[in-house]
Amino acid sequence: MESGGVMKQRTPQRVSITWALVITSAASFMGALDNLVVVTALPSIREDLGGSLEDLEWTVSGYTLTFAVLLMLGAALGDRFGRRRMLMVGLTVFTVASAAAALVSGIGGLIAARALQGVGGAILMPLTLTLLTAAVPAAKRGMALGIWGAVQGLAVAFGPLVGGAVTEHLSWQWIFWLNVPIGLALLPLIRLRLPESYGPNARLDIPGTALASAGLFGIVYAVIRGNADGWTSTPVLTGLIVGSALLGGFIHHGIHHQAPLLPMRLFRNRGFAAINTASLLMFLGMFGSIFLLSQFLQNVGGYSPMDTGVRMLPWTAMPLLVAPIAGALSDRVGGRPIVVTGLALQAIGLGLYAAVVAVDVSYAAQLPALIVSGIGMALYFAPAANVVMSTVSEAEQGMASGASNALRELGGALGIAVLAAVFSARGGYGPPRHFVDGLAPALWLGAATVGVAALVALLIPSREQAPAAVARPDERTKVPA
Repeated sequence: MESGGVMKQRTPQRVSITWALVITSAASFMGALDNLVVVTALPSIREDLGGSLEDLEWTVSGYTLTFAVLLMLGAALGDRFGRRRMLMVGLTVFTVASAAAALVSGIGGLIAARALQGVGGAILMPLTLTLLTAAVPAAKRGMALGIWGAVQGLAVAFGPLVGGAVTEHLSWQWIFWLNVPIGLALLPLIRLRLPESYGPNARLDIPGTALASAGLFGIVYAVIRGNADGWTSTPVLTGLIVGSALLGGFIHHGIHHQAPLLPMRLFRNRGFAAINTASLLMFLGMFGSIFLLSQFLQNVGGYSPMDTGVRMLPWTAMPLLVAPIAGALSDRVGGRPIVVTGLALQAIGLGLYAAVVAVDVSYAAQLPALIVSGIGMALYFAPAANVVMSTVSEAEQGMASGASNALRELGGALGIAVLAAVFSARGGYGPPRHFVDGLAPALWLGAATVGVAALVALLIPSREQAPAAVARPDERTKVPA
């Protein structure tokens, strides 16, 4: 009978953890998928709606940049008004914006809808992590967060395949229509299956949000427009100078404000600073490379959108095999060796691609680079979330989640802007030779950036230990009604 009693005690917890993992992973999958789901559809979007290279960059960066600058605010909104409630709000905004993106008739409207998607994603993404962390005991957190991180990695990686398949067999508009039924199905599940929770002393930092948003927008705008307008042109110089000054103000604000959006004291923790810096650099190199490679396979290789996605599968499908093992292994040996190895392999993979890329390169010659990149990405994604959350106390997990995701998305936006700037400076659209002339140096830059990320990740402590949590009377949790 004692064993039966134990079963009665454990079953509700297991069901709760399972539902939390399924719901938060599905919601985060939607948000992460839309980072790169449009990249294989870009030629079709360009043909249908028109637009320059800069316009195509904004169809991706309009989402990632808005996502990045509002993520920390999204986490703070959840801490203050309820994480479950705000997750539903974010998912609703994301779903409505997806429908709007499918209905637009011009490139400007698509960019605006993508930006609104980013607002919804910025609210839902950090809250999936904090809700999952609260639902899983510390002893099982590595595996659970490894699965959550792997799902995000799969979403980012499978974006080109999903986008290519949908574009070829339906139309690019259906990339966004697919989000609508998933969002509608998740909303009642969130309400019924996830507990409500609030963060301690949650305050909204509007000045900090404004400084970060305006500063990052100015810098990304300047990098995207640099080659087209000239790096010494007034708009570009203004964006760089004013954006940098505003970010400096944001850092000062984070040091001296009583309740800042991003407390700079978090970066005094070596593990937190190292994993987040490495993540920013990883996304910078990876996002920019995928943005260009998906177009290379179509514009130079002559593959259809669907064929392009299939040929990227050795890269994108690898997390299915490697990430669960990496997540479990990180519980045993710590996250640092797994993250460092993953980043090193991702850098090597991009370097291999840069070394072989040519107008007449065969797919067989590209395959080793794709496989190595896939293994590296899987090893990085699986333990990264657990490394972040293990460096802070429970009271700081909302801020840490928002900061971590924001820096990743910022890296993605900067990566597309920076690598596309190198691509257009050394080559560009037009004859295949011209495209390859721009792609090779951009890939070398991506490989070098991820290589630096691997070196930075060596600074992560061998065994991450969160600061002791301080009990707060206003840390509240409610069971679903």
